[in-house]
Amino acid sequence: MCLLGGCSVASVFSVAKTFFQKPSPSQILERELAERQVAGLLRQRRLIDGPQQPLLHVDGADVLSFCSNDYLGLASHPALVAAMQQAAAEVGVGSGASHLITGHHRLHHELEAALAVFVGLPRALLFSTGYMANLGVVTALMGRGDAVFADRLNHASLNDAVVLARAELHRYPHNDLAALEQQLAGGPARRKLVITDAVFSMDGDIAPVPQLLALCERYDAWLMLDDAHGFGVLGACGKGVLEHFGLHSPRIIYMATLGKAAGVFGAFVAGEPQLVEYLIQRARTYIYTTAMPPALAAALLAALPIMEQEQWRREHLDKLIAVLRQGLTSRRWRLATSQTPIQPLMIGGNEEALRVSDFLRERGILVPAIRPPTVPPNTSRLRISLSAAHSVADVERLIGALHAAEGEVAA
Repeated sequence: MCLLGGCSVASVFSVAKTFFQKPSPSQILERELAERQVAGLLRQRRLIDGPQQPLLHVDGADVLSFCSNDYLGLASHPALVAAMQQAAAEVGVGSGASHLITGHHRLHHELEAALAVFVGLPRALLFSTGYMANLGVVTALMGRGDAVFADRLNHASLNDAVVLARAELHRYPHNDLAALEQQLAGGPARRKLVITDAVFSMDGDIAPVPQLLALCERYDAWLMLDDAHGFGVLGACGKGVLEHFGLHSPRIIYMATLGKAAGVFGAFVAGEPQLVEYLIQRARTYIYTTAMPPALAAALLAALPIMEQEQWRREHLDKLIAVLRQGLTSRRWRLATSQTPIQPLMIGGNEEALRVSDFLRERGILVPAIRPPTVPPNTSRLRISLSAAHSVADVERLIGALHAAEGEVAA
């Protein structure tokens, strides 16, 4: 037998083949995960036990949470819980089919009618999630030969929707009306659609909706508003960005989610009757999925009058926002301009944002570090979310901890 360094030729070739062998799919994924870990971008889930509230039981410990989108503190409201329990006992826990087969329950229908009245639009249509609503609307209305104009800081669901629609995408700088007008004025398109977050989920600022609507009127375009973070919060009665600005137009396509300020789950799209009927016929994320459990619709029917009538919740939120903005006097980090419950503290680097978040966690306060690709590079931040369930003392505790972090966390 021919030997080479104590090994057979066959063994040498076997080692060489292993060395130069193309990595397996799992090895490729493992390598990319390791790269995310090194870059400070690896995300981890936290294990929650108990109800969603400011004092949250997370990973086995009680913490003061500023992470939730439960802006009005309704997620554990006794009236919503009772309505859901009663409906589950009467109609069961599953809808059993899609809306267009046998899944469209009386409770769904009543909720759609109530939502349309609540936001002041002719008709509304339920979707299972906001993500599915955005995908459904854009892909139903737009296609090749059409043009979509999107704010650069829009939610990922809106961006994904345009890709799936195969329409021509024009992204304009954040809230840059001049740039948007230039894009709208140039180039032919069968249909034009401007899409924007109403309240931007990572920045907390409000889109200039009246000016956007004026441009859509001028250039014959639809305006689609994703009001996931404004519904229930903006406006005197919590009816969202349209009430906030006092707007009405048949060009508006309004989407809002029901798992944030409304405290439950789901989403809806509201607008002209023809729009809603068209979506029933063409929106794939509505047609080809099981309807939400009717008991959830019952809980949401209980939520709407609370949202409208208990104005003290929004007033308390406004007070908490003012306490935070007046009390947090950091020279190292800055709060982004926001009048909503989303109050981003701009940090900059990924690792520093994680260290500040960890510093707070060690002191029993949970605030998430938001990093790319959720936000642009070098804009990592702590996303502070306030709820009507928080107290002034809760916010003051957070302010004190952040002031301490400024002096102790290395840059």
